[in-house]
Amino acid sequence: MSVALDQDQKDSREAGSAALRSLSVMEFVANSERSVSLTEIMQAVSLPKPTVFRILTTLEEAGMLLREPDAKRYVPGERLANLAANVLLHSPHRSARRAILEELVEKVGETCNLTIPNGHHVMYLDRVESSWPLRINLHAGSKVPLYASASGKLFLAHSAKRMRDRLLTSAPLIGHTKNTLTSLRQLELEFTKIRRGGYAVDNEEYLAGICCLAVPVVNDQERVVAAVAVHGPVARMSVAQAEEFLPTLKEAAEQISQTLDW
Repeated sequence: MSVALDQDQKDSREAGSAALRSLSVMEFVANSERSVSLTEIMQAVSLPKPTVFRILTTLEEAGMLLREPDAKRYVPGERLANLAANVLLHSPHRSARRAILEELVEKVGETCNLTIPNGHHVMYLDRVESSWPLRINLHAGSKVPLYASASGKLFLAHSAKRMRDRLLTSAPLIGHTKNTLTSLRQLELEFTKIRRGGYAVDNEEYLAGICCLAVPVVNDQERVVAAVAVHGPVARMSVAQAEEFLPTLKEAAEQISQTLDW
C-alpha cells in the first residue's frame, strides 16, 4: 500500500513539474515581441534541448503554439490567444475599464471600445454604445480583421516586422469596402504613418459609412497590448472630427493602462 502511495506521489510531482515546464515555455513565447527559436527558449527556461523540443512538439500539436512554416521559430497559437482573450474578457478589472469607457462616451458622444489583438483579428473586450439611434451591433467578444480596422492597424504597426508579415501573408486581404487597404505596400506606408502619429484611423475601411480612430494602451514594458477607440457614422463624425478627441482618448487609454493585469 505504502509503495503504491509513494509511486502515486512521485507521479503527481512529475506531472506537476512537467506542467510547470510547459507553462514556462508558453509564458516565454507569449511575452516575446517576435517569434523565438528553440535555442532562445532553451536559454530562457534553462532546460535541455530534448526536453524543450518535446514540450514544443506537444504544445504545437495542442494548438497552443505555432511554428512558422519557413523557420523553426515559434509564436503563440490560436488556442493560446483565445485562452488569453477569454481570461481578459472575465477579468476582475472589467468593471473598472467599463466605467472608464462609459465616462469616455459621455465626453465624446460616440461609441467607444477596448480591443486586443487575437490572431488575424481584433477582439472587442468591451464596448459602450452612444445614445444615438444609429449604431453598430458589435458586442464584447466580436472580432474584426486586423488590416481593416483602426485598432488592428495600430497593433500591426507596433508588431515586429516578421510577425506582421506572417499575419498579412497567411490570410487573404479582402476588400470590405472601396477604401480597404489590400496591398502590403499601402499597409506598410500606413503603419509608418501610425507610428509617427501615435494613433490609427479606419476611414470607412471595414464598414462603409463608419469611421474610427484608435489610440494605444501600453503596459509597464511600453508594449502596445490593447487599444481604445471611438467610432461613428461619417454623417456625424469625420476623421478630422475624430482627431479632435485624441487628448480625451489618450487620457482614457492611460487610465485603462493602470488596470492592466497582463
